[in-house]
Amino acid sequence: MKAIVIEDEKLSAEHLCTLLKKVDPDISVVATFDTVKKSVEAFQKGLSADLLFVDIHLADGLSFDIFSKTEIDIPVIFTTAFDEYAIKAFKLNSVDYLLKPVGLDDLRVAINKFSKLSEKQNSAMLQHIATVYRNIHTQYKTRFLVKMGDNIVTIRTEEVNHFIAEDGISLLVNNNGKRYPVDYTLDQLETMLAPESFFRINRKVLISINTVHKVSPYFNSRLKVNSELLDDETAVVSRERVTEFKQWLDK
Repeated sequence: MKAIVIEDEKLSAEHLCTLLKKVDPDISVVATFDTVKKSVEAFQKGLSADLLFVDIHLADGLSFDIFSKTEIDIPVIFTTAFDEYAIKAFKLNSVDYLLKPVGLDDLRVAINKFSKLSEKQNSAMLQHIATVYRNIHTQYKTRFLVKMGDNIVTIRTEEVNHFIAEDGISLLVNNNGKRYPVDYTLDQLETMLAPESFFRINRKVLISINTVHKVSPYFNSRLKVNSELLDDETAVVSRERVTEFKQWLDK
């Protein structure tokens, strides 16, 4: 079996290579890399193997960038030093991993598991683990600074009813209906707010999940959010967003 080790800590890479020989003397480490850049260049030139061992944090970024920049169909075992919450998330997604420092028994079990995977299963696992990692480490905004008279105050996202674009500016509307300008476009706000809590119902409005208590059918296969703080036009869910909106409400 041919293996590739992608690890930016030299001692960790050497330790893993030593353990691999103990698990199976026929395992040959054909290459080691310590950066995303070197790894991508090698795979683009046709480097291949039967199994990859990949550290998540590399010298020049996250190893997930390797898989986004080049197609790799080789089964992967990730090595990580994540905390217990992240590990639980990986388990829930049925993705194997090795917690540093890597142990011989864990390594043997992981190799046996991944050697039985089909390419399709491996591809699905890569998508799962990347999604889990992003969800764990994405820090969404929890509050906004807004100007109130001569003062600057903090509004927590739980207090936000919706954001609305009007006359070239974005306004934060709190649950009491008070409106405050914010220095972000709705496109930017979409990436800054937790997707399970906020949804862009149309080009003008980004709404909080806590605002949606009742939804009604509307003309032309659309939906309308019943809200005292939105008028008939701004409360309508665009037709192309209706399906995704329903899925968002049903999570």
